Amino acid sequence: METILKSPTKTVVIGPGRPFVIIGERINPTGRKKLAAEMAAGDFSRVIADALAQVEAGAQVLDVNAGVPLANEPELMAEAIRLVQQTVDTPVCIDSSVVQALESGLKAALGKPLVNSVTGEDERLDAILPLVAERGAAVIGISNDETGISYDPMERFKIAKKIVERAESYGIPRADVLIDPLAMPVGAVQGAGKHLFDIVRMVREELGCNTICGASNISFGLPNRPILNATFVAMAIAAGMPCTITNPLDHEIRQAIRAADVMMGTDENCYAWIMAQRQAAAEIAGPATGEPSERVSRREARRQAREQ
Repeated sequence: METILKSPTKTVVIGPGRPFVIIGERINPTGRKKLAAEMAAGDFSRVIADALAQVEAGAQVLDVNAGVPLANEPELMAEAIRLVQQTVDTPVCIDSSVVQALESGLKAALGKPLVNSVTGEDERLDAILPLVAERGAAVIGISNDETGISYDPMERFKIAKKIVERAESYGIPRADVLIDPLAMPVGAVQGAGKHLFDIVRMVREELGCNTICGASNISFGLPNRPILNATFVAMAIAAGMPCTITNPLDHEIRQAIRAADVMMGTDENCYAWIMAQRQAAAEIAGPATGEPSERVSRREARRQAREQ
């Protein structure tokens, strides 16, 4: 089962036997005061910079969120989508809990976008799925409903099945539904990682759908989060998850994904791994003059972007 996303010039295929797909998460004002203030003021320069940095770091799809408090989110979403697609050639993931903002983003997006997201509540399903179907987009289905988030993986699977079947009733094929089993903080929920891996396998084997999650949720509240996130992603890949929403500027995440692609046999002849190691060595060495290389300068720019 393959999920296909498109920009005007690029096609991204998500599915088994394919290299893992990174959906860049950074174009999101939640928790980023500077970005929120700039977007509210109509300044999208940081959005453009984030788009460029994430694509250079390896993101194949970009998540775009415009949830700025007290701002016109549908308007901001449309403008952000337009600018991102003018800047880079990746497909977009339209991220909002506001139906009007999703609708605005779908109208602005070119190609075949991904909608993030719909949950299992009947009201949400009936509001969002017709928009997805009309646009011919793909959608993320999150495994919670009116009852909240269940700690029981079987309950979350049941909600996933409901979302898939309701999507089909609107003419949305299973290939266009990515199920998010919900990565819960492993420090607060014993066995949260294992539960997610179990749901990933069930969704793949019994529903025939691809899966996705927000990788950083798993480590919330724990020290040394980057290594936990990287290990979690590698284990999710082994369980059958073909993509995640994460920060491609995180070195540990990128390395874990590349290594997992090697081990899963989706990096033919280990080419991507070898080229990445050569690039890293070149960045450290720099040119013969001893001056910092251009790649080192770009790496420093990415580091600064992570801290903002």
